[in-house]
Amino acid sequence: MNARALGVAALLAALAGCGGLPAGDAGEGPIVGTVGDPRHRARVHTELAAAYYERGNMGVALDELRIAAAADPRYAPAHSMLGLVYMELRDEKLAETSFERALALAPGDGDINHNYGWFLCQTKRAPESIKYFLQAVRNPLYATPWRSYTAAGICTLRANNVRDAEDFFQRALRLEPDEPAALLNLGQIRYRQGRLEEARKLVTQFNRLSTPSAESLWLALRIERKLGERVAEQSFATQLRRRYPGSPEFQALQRGEFD
Repeated sequence: MNARALGVAALLAALAGCGGLPAGDAGEGPIVGTVGDPRHRARVHTELAAAYYERGNMGVALDELRIAAAADPRYAPAHSMLGLVYMELRDEKLAETSFERALALAPGDGDINHNYGWFLCQTKRAPESIKYFLQAVRNPLYATPWRSYTAAGICTLRANNVRDAEDFFQRALRLEPDEPAALLNLGQIRYRQGRLEEARKLVTQFNRLSTPSAESLWLALRIERKLGERVAEQSFATQLRRRYPGSPEFQALQRGEFD
């Protein structure tokens, strides 16, 4: 799963509920609903920024966030969103400064901890990221703990710790059995462990829930190959060729490099 998907999903969940949070959960100060209130203006412009971010329009997102931060400099989600935008723009210094500002304002916020953890993971600090994902899930008001367990699993894999990654993916799936990234990553682990029926079940569920990716089709193909199911193997090969002819997975298929 890409950085934008994991980051914006958490951020949008936070913004959806921040109007009802007590003071301190999204930065200090009262949250009221009047149009002229600084906190309200900051929230509205942060929501707009998130929508532009999701569509890939970073310039407009940045403009909206500057308005939000000017309206209420202590509105933590605006700084977290700034971190995501700067991360997308590959300005690591400004991204880290923004995330640190958000955490200073709301250290227990689940979404902000998640986003900062993902930033650390994306900037090759995977071992350091895990404590922020775990801090996120400790917040009982955090709406999507399975996303943080999934992200922790992905980042733990990057640190070559398969055992802990497996545990994180299992935790994610206990909370949300249809979490796609956890299904696919745990399926890959099961394949490498030789637990082919479990791997097949996981990747089948992934492909049923979302558009099959080159990665998921390649995994399914290799599972069926090892199980000796040549018709199913050929079906996945055909889908891989039709959907993703330029992918590294299809190139590996053409070379006959299955493992």
